[in-house]
Amino acid sequence: MRIVIAGGHGQIALRLERLLAARGDEGAGIVRRAEQGDDLRDAGAEPVLLDLESASVEEVADSLRGADAAVFAAGAGPGSDVARKETVDKAAAVLFADAAVQAGVRRFVIVSSMGADPHHQGDEIFDAYLRAKGEADAYVSGLDALDCTILRPGALTNDPGKGLVRLEARTGRGSIPRDDVATVLAELLDTPATAGLSLELIGGSTPVSVAVKSVAGN
Repeated sequence: MRIVIAGGHGQIALRLERLLAARGDEGAGIVRRAEQGDDLRDAGAEPVLLDLESASVEEVADSLRGADAAVFAAGAGPGSDVARKETVDKAAAVLFADAAVQAGVRRFVIVSSMGADPHHQGDEIFDAYLRAKGEADAYVSGLDALDCTILRPGALTNDPGKGLVRLEARTGRGSIPRDDVATVLAELLDTPATAGLSLELIGGSTPVSVAVKSVAGN
């Protein structure tokens, strides 16, 4: 498979790119800065230089043509202001989804956040982040031309992955290593029966493959 990842230099994306390369898939990561390309090549992925805050839908669609799946893993990141929550966490996700539709890429996985909700209340930056993520999720899941899975991890850590998770529509609060988020993403890409689902993810006691098969069968 060829998988194009928005936010290709992110911590989860780089982990996912390594997993894809190890199993023989072709990963391509969209990055904003040329100097990030070496890290992607080291991970076994092709860097695609494109700024999702300024690119047109046609430019993004060009990067997606011929892909079997698309993963939105971009984020404004810690320290960003409310404006960038709108331009990255929301608008870039909408742009990437529209481009996937234009390019004919049906399989779409979006990395969201636990608590994402377009109607979330509050005036803090994190509140704006949860609204932006929720609005993006609602938009993407409403596109009939996409087979979309929404993944909402809990608090992210850099602990070594255990390969043991809890993956359900509602898990409650918890943490999850970025390693395990990437492993779940790789498994979701291989499991189109999860299309249409919004799934929360935290550490647990179920092997990743079993957890994904379980939600796909519900």
